[in-house]
Amino acid sequence: MRKSLITAVAFSLLSAFTAPVFAETQAAPAAVVAAGPSINLNTADAATLSQALTGIGAAKAEAIVAHRDANGPFTSVDDLLEVKGIGSSTLEKNRARLTVD
Repeated sequence: MRKSLITAVAFSLLSAFTAPVFAETQAAPAAVVAAGPSINLNTADAATLSQALTGIGAAKAEAIVAHRDANGPFTSVDDLLEVKGIGSSTLEKNRARLTVD
């Protein structure tokens, strides 16, 4: 019984000291791309779009440029949803960095 009591106390003390340390090492998920230069949807080339935006690879960047070439300039950032393969989640991750000057 004494051994189990010592084990329980040791475990409690260990837990008390490691929990705050573990909590501090946890990183909060990034909801939005970190602040940086704005990306103009009407002037950026595919390489810039794929490098600067989260969730936009080469194929989606080419699709954005093709949509712009076929339909004219974007009038709002929300027009990006008209591009096949771009959903609201991708738009929201990048919204803070996008412009349509």
